[in-house]
Amino acid sequence: MMKRRNFIKGATVAAASAPLVLNGMNLGVLERAGLLHKLNNEDDKVLVLIQLQGGNDGLNMVIPLDAYDNLANLRGNIMIPEAQILQLTDLTGLHPSMTGLKAMWDNSRVNIVHSAGYPDQNRSHFRSTDIWTSAANSDEYISTGWLGRHFDPQYPGFPTDYPNEANPDPIAIAMGSVLSETCQGLAANYCVSVNDPFGISPLLEGETGVVIDEPYGWELAFLRTAISSTNAYGDVIGAAATAGNNMVTYPDTKLGEQLKNVALLISGGLKTKVYVCSLGGFDTHSGQVEVGNTAIGDHADLLTELSEAVAAFQADIQAQSMAHRVIGMTFSEFGRQIASNGSSGTDHGSAAPLLLFGSCVRPGFTGENPEIPTVVASQEGVAMQHDFRNIYGSVLIDWFGITQQDVESYITPNFTYIPLIDCAVNAVAPIADMNMNLTLTPNPFSDRVQISFVCPVAMRVRLQIYGTLGHIVETVFDRQLLAGQHRFTYVGSHLPAGNYYCQLQMGSNQKTKLMVKI
Repeated sequence: MMKRRNFIKGATVAAASAPLVLNGMNLGVLERAGLLHKLNNEDDKVLVLIQLQGGNDGLNMVIPLDAYDNLANLRGNIMIPEAQILQLTDLTGLHPSMTGLKAMWDNSRVNIVHSAGYPDQNRSHFRSTDIWTSAANSDEYISTGWLGRHFDPQYPGFPTDYPNEANPDPIAIAMGSVLSETCQGLAANYCVSVNDPFGISPLLEGETGVVIDEPYGWELAFLRTAISSTNAYGDVIGAAATAGNNMVTYPDTKLGEQLKNVALLISGGLKTKVYVCSLGGFDTHSGQVEVGNTAIGDHADLLTELSEAVAAFQADIQAQSMAHRVIGMTFSEFGRQIASNGSSGTDHGSAAPLLLFGSCVRPGFTGENPEIPTVVASQEGVAMQHDFRNIYGSVLIDWFGITQQDVESYITPNFTYIPLIDCAVNAVAPIADMNMNLTLTPNPFSDRVQISFVCPVAMRVRLQIYGTLGHIVETVFDRQLLAGQHRFTYVGSHLPAGNYYCQLQMGSNQKTKLMVKI
C-alpha cells in the first residue's frame, strides 16, 4: 500500500500540470506508471457527506445544558432561552429548530461526536476546508482528498477506460455544480457533479486521431478520455434517475433537493459509493439570531434546512428498505468562538460537533459536552476532543471494510479507532469505555498542578496541553504505561495566565479538562 508521504510526493506530479475542470471532473496528467492494485469492492455501502460551509456554531446547535449559565453570560445576546431547547438528555439539548433531527435521535438514528477538530486549528475558511477535505496536518499541504486516496488503489488508471463492465457507475457524485476536493485523486477527481440528474447534457467530444507523444499530447488524450467518461456517466445517471423513486415529500430547499436526488439515484440502482452535498451560509459573524427572539434568525434557518432535509432523506431510504446501506456525516471547517460578538453573531473558532446519521450508526454521544469556563480569553474556541481524521478512518474501516493499516497509510499514522457504527463491515475491537478518573489539583493553579488518572490496563497513553485557540502548547508524554494509578506533576510556571485544556488519550477513550493558570 502506498504510504502517505509517497502520496504527497506523487501529488506534486499532478499539481505540476495545469488542472482542467470539465463538467464535474478535475483533471491533470499523471505519469504513465500504473496506480495501486484493485481492492475488493463487492459491497453496496453508501456514504453521504454534507458539508456545512462557513463554520457552524456548534454551541448553538448542540447545547451543553450543564454549562448553560456560563454560556448565557458569555453569549447572552444570542443565547436561546433554556425552556425552548430540545432536550436530548439532562445534560445536552438541540436547537429548537431541529425537530426532525430530534425525532431521529429518539429513534436511535443519530450519533453526535462532540468537539471534532484538529490540533493547531487554522481559522481561515480556505485553509481549514483544505485540511478537512485532504485530512492533512495543519502544517502539511496535500493535493489529494482523503476519499480520493481511498479510491486510487481501487480504480487504477482512472479515468482511462472508465466506466467499464466492472465499474459502470460513477464512483462519487457531488450534488451541485462544484466538485468536492474530498474525492480528488492523484490523476483526477472521482466525483461527477450533478445538478439535475434528468438534465445532464453530453459534452462535445471533438475529433479523434493520433496525438503527439509529449506533455501537450498527453493532456489532449487525457481530455478526450475524460469527456468520453463523463458522457458515459451521464447516460447511467439519467437511467438511474428514471428508474428511481422518492417515497416521501422533501422540503423545498437546496439541501432538500440534493438529498432527494441522492435517494432517487440510490433507489434507481446506481452503485455510486459516495455522494457529497453542501449547505452554505454558516459564516454567521452578524445576524446569527433575530434581535429580541434568539430562537430564530439566519442560523436557525440553516439548522431547520439541515434537520428537515436529513429527516426526509432518512425516512425515504427507510421506506424503500435501503437504510441498512446508507449512512451520512456532516462536517464544517471549524466551529465558532465561545463568546458572541456585538453584532448578534459569532466569529471563527475551533472544534464543533459532527453528526453521523443512519440506522447503522451507533446512537448516542461520542465524547462529552465541552467544558465552558466562566471567563474566556479573547477569541477562545471550544477545545478539541476528537481529531476528525480518526472519525474519517473509523468510518472507512467500519463502513467500507478497509484495514487499519491502510488508514494509517493514507489518513494519519497516529490513527486511533473510534466505534461509530454498529453494523460494521470490518470493525477494530475497541478498548471498552473506561473511567480514567482524570483530576487536576489544584485547579486553578499558579505554578504546578498534579495530574492524576487511572490506566486500567497497560497501554499507550498520551497527555497534551492545548491553548484556547486550539494549538498544542506541550505534549507532556506519549508512551506506554503500566496499569494502575498514575500521578504526574506538571510545572506550568512558564505559562501566561489564562485557560488551558489538558487532554488525556487512552486507546479510543479520551478526556479533556479545563485547567486555569492564575
